[in-house]
Amino acid sequence: MKHKRISIFGYGNTTKPLSKHIKNAVFYDDSCTEPYGGENGSFVRPSNEFDPEFSDLEITSPGIPPSNPLIQKAKHLISEYDFFKDVQNFKIWISGTNGKTTTTQMMQHLLKDKGSLAGGNIGTPLAELDQSAPIWILETSSFTMHYTNEATPNLYILLPLSPDHLSWHGSMEGYIEDKLKPLSMMRSVDTAIIPEEYKNTPTRAKLITYKDKDDLATHFEIDSSKVKFEGAFLLDALLAMAADKLLNDRIAYKAINSFALEPHRQEELRDSKDRLWVNDTKATNLDATIAAVKRYEEYFIHLILGGDDKGVDLEELFVFLEDKKLHIYTIGSNKTKLLQLAQKHSINATRCRDLKDAITNIDVHLKKNEVALLSPAAASLDEFSSYAQRGDLFKERVKAL
Repeated sequence: MKHKRISIFGYGNTTKPLSKHIKNAVFYDDSCTEPYGGENGSFVRPSNEFDPEFSDLEITSPGIPPSNPLIQKAKHLISEYDFFKDVQNFKIWISGTNGKTTTTQMMQHLLKDKGSLAGGNIGTPLAELDQSAPIWILETSSFTMHYTNEATPNLYILLPLSPDHLSWHGSMEGYIEDKLKPLSMMRSVDTAIIPEEYKNTPTRAKLITYKDKDDLATHFEIDSSKVKFEGAFLLDALLAMAADKLLNDRIAYKAINSFALEPHRQEELRDSKDRLWVNDTKATNLDATIAAVKRYEEYFIHLILGGDDKGVDLEELFVFLEDKKLHIYTIGSNKTKLLQLAQKHSINATRCRDLKDAITNIDVHLKKNEVALLSPAAASLDEFSSYAQRGDLFKERVKAL
């Protein structure tokens, strides 16, 4: 780029690789207290050293909230998507509250024979993707889209939306607005597949809307009975297959059925007594937990809930749980709030010290024809380094029973 003075906000996994494309890149990071040399001849400085008068362009890490002083001071702010907007290939953006990672992975599985590469919010940052690849499949967060004002997808796929990251976006309306933002910038040659409730969103793109899984399957002439996935995973698979149908006019049942789900999403395991435990630690919001409970509602469920709920009102979850056969075990920083909600909705609940304590409690009561489900409806960073660490601990403790 022609800009001589480029400032990069945040020195993390997403932004570090930008130093390969920007000579003498200067990073400003909140965790930096003393300036030091970064990768590829870059410089890392404390955030308070950023001076907008000495910056021609600012690129932000998507996770930095709008309230951060760096964002407030910036005068020429763009996203990494904007920085790479001139890469000449076909770009697919995938977003939504739940399932965007799995949909991205499934789509890459189907399109890899066409030379596609997957990245974005998961896996490979844009700065490390091969720009000669004919297709980029990008898991795209609402954070990224909030800061993106120039780049657009050729195909935008949006999964259903439910409350998430409200403390970052300020409201559900702000969250939805960022998720729908690409539609306002797309061209008439572009296509978007979105939930029907957003069909009136202004856009020049060709809109394909869907009510549910059956509606989507009907539109793309896909026989769902030939697809092995169930529940929320079926929608992920159908959206991936829809993209393949649009791009390549094919419906690849064998290929989609050969896809293996990653750990931590409704991952089933059995203990030494052959009792069923389900690791759904990646369910970090209420919609994901509702999907998991629906899948196992034929059983009596011992449900582990709790963590950092990111300011989301969980009332909707407890209204849903009212008529279900279950007992709740609360963990994490919002355990008191969860207990109060359980009491309000007349749902049996036990307060636990932590995840280990919850597993110990469930072990005493779990019967063979029941299920123990870790589906927290909350993020993990209050007590763990990641949702994966939370899930790994769950699996370790269950295997030790």
